[in-house]
Amino acid sequence: MKAVITVIGRDTVGVIARVSAVCADLNINIEDVTQSILQDMFCMIMLVDTTRCSAAPAEVRARFEALGQEMKMQVTLTRQEVFDAMHKI
Repeated sequence: MKAVITVIGRDTVGVIARVSAVCADLNINIEDVTQSILQDMFCMIMLVDTTRCSAAPAEVRARFEALGQEMKMQVTLTRQEVFDAMHKI
């Protein structure tokens, strides 16, 4: 299953590394990444494959939410199904 991870907040050192480390820990494959810094705001979108993820969806969301709190950034994971459902209406 595909999902999108978004990261938004003040730019700091190691953001990509920390998000990637959580993905690796959960066996989530990163397929594509785009990131930019708008003034001092860091913005990143990752397309990931969660097919082989080693944790339940609630645990995955909790891990990224906790990471966001640690980094004082917004980190969210949204499954592709959600995007598909929004565009069917």
